[in-house]
Amino acid sequence: MSGGRRASAAAPGVAVPMRTMVVWCPDWPVTAMAAVAGVDPAHPIAVIEKDLVHACSATARAEGVRRGLRVREAQARCPQLVVLELDQVRVDRAFEPLIAALEDLSPGVQVVRSGVCALRSRGPARYYGSERRAAAAFLERLAMLGAPDARVGVSDGLFAADIAARLPLPGDDRIRVVPAGEAGAFLAGLPVQFTGDDELVGLLVRLGVRTLGDFAAIPAEDVRARFGEVGARAHLRASGSEGTAVVPRVPPELREVVSEFEPPLDRVDQITFGIRAASDRFVDDLREARLVCTAVRIELTAETGRMRERVWLHPRWFTASDVVDRVRWQLQGGGTIDDGLEAPVARVRIAAEAVDASIHHETGLWGTGSDERVHHALSRVQSMVGHEGVLTAVIGGGRGLAERQRLTPWGDRPDAMGGVQVGRSAAASGAGERTPQLLPARPTGATAGAERTPPWPGSLPPPVPTTVFAQLMPVLVEDAAGDTVDVTDRGEATAHPALFSPGTARSELRPVAAWAGPWPVSERWWDAEGRRSYARFQVVDADGDAWLLRVEQGRWSAEARYD
Repeated sequence: MSGGRRASAAAPGVAVPMRTMVVWCPDWPVTAMAAVAGVDPAHPIAVIEKDLVHACSATARAEGVRRGLRVREAQARCPQLVVLELDQVRVDRAFEPLIAALEDLSPGVQVVRSGVCALRSRGPARYYGSERRAAAAFLERLAMLGAPDARVGVSDGLFAADIAARLPLPGDDRIRVVPAGEAGAFLAGLPVQFTGDDELVGLLVRLGVRTLGDFAAIPAEDVRARFGEVGARAHLRASGSEGTAVVPRVPPELREVVSEFEPPLDRVDQITFGIRAASDRFVDDLREARLVCTAVRIELTAETGRMRERVWLHPRWFTASDVVDRVRWQLQGGGTIDDGLEAPVARVRIAAEAVDASIHHETGLWGTGSDERVHHALSRVQSMVGHEGVLTAVIGGGRGLAERQRLTPWGDRPDAMGGVQVGRSAAASGAGERTPQLLPARPTGATAGAERTPPWPGSLPPPVPTTVFAQLMPVLVEDAAGDTVDVTDRGEATAHPALFSPGTARSELRPVAAWAGPWPVSERWWDAEGRRSYARFQVVDADGDAWLLRVEQGRWSAEARYD
C-alpha cells in the first residue's frame, strides 16, 4: 500500500479501536425483493426508489447499471433489466431470520442496516478458536438460510471491518482478517471516496489528497481546524483509529408483552389487575438483559376492533407499577375506575419504545439524595391523582413572558416549541435607541435553553426579568411636557420617556433614569381580525427599579420587573 502512515496504535486521548467483525450480504435488497417477486436473483435486476436505482444485481452491474442511475438510463444500458420497486419493510423482514441466526451463534449483534451486521470479535474468536473459524461458522449458518454469497471482514473498528468485508478477495475466499494494529496500513492505499462524504471528498481531492493514507498523514489538529468535527471523525476512520463501539440490538422478544382478555373486560380496575403480571414480566425481562425502559408504547384494542395507542415517557425509567399506572391513565381517558369504558378491552400490548443500558442509570454509592426523594414523592402523588394531576414548569415558546410558562405532566417530554426565546437587543433595534441595554447579559436558568434554540423574531432578548406579572399591569409613561409617549407606525418613539408611574396615579410619577427601545412586535400580521402590534421598552426609574413595559395603541402596561 502506498502513501500514509501505519496506525499501529491509537493517538493519545483516543479510544483504542475495538476488534470488530462485519457480516455483509451483498445486494441484499435485490435478494429480498427478488424472492418476493419470484424472480431468479441471477437475472439482471434493479431495485428502484423514487425513480432511481437503489441497488442492482451483479449481472446488471456487468451491463453498466449503477446505483443512482435513473430507471430509463439503466434500462437503456440493459434492455433485459427487471425493475422492482423497493419495499423497505419487506427487505428488513427478510433479513430478520439471518439476524436471529447470528444471535444464536453469538450474542451482541448490531444491525448496521439490512444486509450488514456487526459484532465484537473477541467473544466469538475465543469460543470458536480464532476469528477466521468464527467467521466460517457464521457463513455456514447464513448459507443454510439462503445467503451463500455472504462475506465477513474483521479489523480494528467498524469502518475498517466493513471495508474488509466489501473488498473482493481472490478465489472463493469470503473471509478477510486484518491483523490487529494494521487497519491503518490496510486502508492507506484506498481512495478517499471510501469516507462516504461527498463534500469532504471534493475538498480533499482539490487539495491533492487522493488516498486514505494521504489523509491520515495530515496532523489531526490541522484536520479539525480545517474540516471541523466531520473531518476529524473521517480522519480517525482513515487512520484506523476509530473508537466506535458495537452497540448490540435489543432482541424483539424482550421488548413487548401482550395480554388478551376473553371475555373482554369493561372496567379499569379489572384490566389493570389483569396486566399486572405481564408488567412484572416485561420489566424483569429487560432487567435480565441489563436494560431499562425509558419510553413505553401502550396499545389498547377494544372488542369492536378500535385501537388506541400512546407513547409514555418517564423521567428516569419504568418499574412494573409505573407501567400499570400508565395503562390505567390511558384507560381513564374514556371513563373512571368506577364507570364502564366506551367499549370492553380485548387486548393490551405493552412495548418498549426506548431502552437504555441499566449501567447508565445505576444509583450512586450514597444514593441520589434529594432528587430521588422528589422523584418518588411526585410519582406517588401522580399515581393517586392521575397523569394530569402533577405538573412541572417548563420553558415554552412565545414572544410574551407569560406565554413561555408551560405546565407539563411529570415525566412527559417538554413542548417541542419550548425555550425559543432569542430576539432583538436594543443595540440591534436601531429605531429609537437612546441608551445601551440597561441590564448586563448574565446567564440565567431561563436563558440557558434559549442559547441552544433557533431564533424567534420578536421574542425578548436575554436576560429575562425575574418577576413576570400574571396580568399586564397598567402604568403611565409621559414625556417632559406631561404628554403620553407613543410609538409611530415606523417604530419610533414620539418623545423621550421622562416620567414613569408603576400605577395609573399621576401623583406617583417619578423621573426615568434610563430607557431603551422601542422594540416593535407584530403578531399574526396575515390575519385581518387577529393581528396585533405593540412595542416593548426597558425603563429604569429614579429608585433604580428596572421594568419591562409595552405600549399598544397608546396604552402602557408593565409586563415584568427586573429584580
